[in-house]
Amino acid sequence: MSESANRPVGRRTFVLGTAAAAGTAALAGPLAGTASAAGFGWSDDGSNYVVDTGASLVFKVSKTNGDLTSLVYKGTEYQGYGGKNSHVESGLGTSTVTIGQSGSTILVSVTYGTLKHYYAARSGENNVYLWTNKADDSVSATRYIVRVKAGLFLNDEPDSYTYAPTTIEASDVFEKSDGQTRSKHYSKKRVIDYDYIGWTTGSVGLYVVRSNHEKASGGPFYRSLLRHQSADGGGLYEILYYGENQTESQRFGLQGPYVIAFTDGGAPSSSLYHANISTSWADSLGISGYVAASGRGRVAGVGISGRDTAYPYTVGLAGSAAQYWGSARASDGYFSIPGVLPGTYTLTVFKDELAVYTSSVTVTAGGTTTLNTIAIPSSNDPSNASAIWRIGNWTGSPSGFKNADLMTYAHPSDVRAASWTGNVVVGSGTETSAFPCYLWKDVNSGIIVYFKLTAAQAAAAHTLRIGVTTAYANGRPQVVVNDTWTSAVPSPPTQPSTRSLTVGSYRGNNYTFSYSVPASAWLTDTSAYNTLKIYVASGSGTTSFLSAGTAIDAIDLLA
Repeated sequence: MSESANRPVGRRTFVLGTAAAAGTAALAGPLAGTASAAGFGWSDDGSNYVVDTGASLVFKVSKTNGDLTSLVYKGTEYQGYGGKNSHVESGLGTSTVTIGQSGSTILVSVTYGTLKHYYAARSGENNVYLWTNKADDSVSATRYIVRVKAGLFLNDEPDSYTYAPTTIEASDVFEKSDGQTRSKHYSKKRVIDYDYIGWTTGSVGLYVVRSNHEKASGGPFYRSLLRHQSADGGGLYEILYYGENQTESQRFGLQGPYVIAFTDGGAPSSSLYHANISTSWADSLGISGYVAASGRGRVAGVGISGRDTAYPYTVGLAGSAAQYWGSARASDGYFSIPGVLPGTYTLTVFKDELAVYTSSVTVTAGGTTTLNTIAIPSSNDPSNASAIWRIGNWTGSPSGFKNADLMTYAHPSDVRAASWTGNVVVGSGTETSAFPCYLWKDVNSGIIVYFKLTAAQAAAAHTLRIGVTTAYANGRPQVVVNDTWTSAVPSPPTQPSTRSLTVGSYRGNNYTFSYSVPASAWLTDTSAYNTLKIYVASGSGTTSFLSAGTAIDAIDLLA
């Protein structure tokens, strides 16, 4: 949408938390009476349930649709921009909303068809705990948006600021008059990279602490909406499922808790982080789909051998009903993934973002599945193959390539992007930084790589490999060597069907294209440069940066 400029007052710093190392009857109605306005309790104003945390936070939930209609912290209203409330998705329709109190906890329950949503308050805390249980796809996506009034926090992390005079793609990517681009999609961060998002003035902080994303999809490296600011105010997101550049089917079930947290300006307490939060107080609240710690298990690995210690390693668990991950210790590869729902999972070891090992693991309630040292076969890491030359490294990401970092928070047309064209010379020392992270049929197809071969190398056939991380509109590389040998057009691998390269994401399904180049294709003059032209083949896509394209992981010519 088009929005006008905004000049809010006060100092504001955007904060992304550093990722961590990874009863009674249901409250179906008023189980306790209201409390006085000066203390912990709840009341009914006719349109809303009013919850006083007994600290500095009072919030309201609509009795009609379960929207969060007010967030008052220390007397200041933070909720609302553009006349909108905070809510699941873009707001639920008419719902059944009930409230109850059990000791030091107040729970508001919202039922909309098969979807159930919950708000909880704890006595003396400036937090709102939330859970969302999505049973099916009757609600298209699943997100919670905290909508914050304009003028309360400055925008000094501008890439997601959605005001700009020109719309350049769909209705959600914009360009400023100086050529810089903005979109709510441009989060910079993967899920594994943050524990919380939010803003601070130095004296007041407002944050959303994310859940463990066990019922989300896309794995630890998925990027999605985190926050945005506009002329009307700001939005903080907890994305529970999002289809943009999604690699997995949607999972259903209870997600949470995630937390709206107010502070005196500092970061939210680490006790709220997804890997540390203890919600034993919620065990008896009757939340639909809730599984207590006693009903969960843990996976622990003694270590991982065969690692390239120059890169971080992550261990992921993925099943039809849930997903988890944990970081492997740099010294020996030890890992521990707690809080796992019982079931059988595919265990994947990632070198950076590249899968280099998979197996199956079964988790039982209350138990620990202990794994002996995982040995990664040398052949599983393509970096271990002997190569005549290599551009980039096999990491499952385009890290190090031209414009790679910028593309997580800008459109490819952004004025800050280096030219997407230009040829590359192997041996120059700049072959990786000079090679564009993305190739498009309508933008830079046909880029040329120059390289020399020795007489012995030129006398033999070689395998050329091109690794990609995702593709748009079935874009895939076709190669021409020395203008005499042309590869067949490869079949497209399975990739997400939505936008990717233009909305800040290169994460799709890693795939390696291999081309057997005969000896007859090489130049016999060892002083001359061979040429490799890489084209993007596809009949899909439109024009420019929405033409068929692909993201590059690594390119090499094997010895």
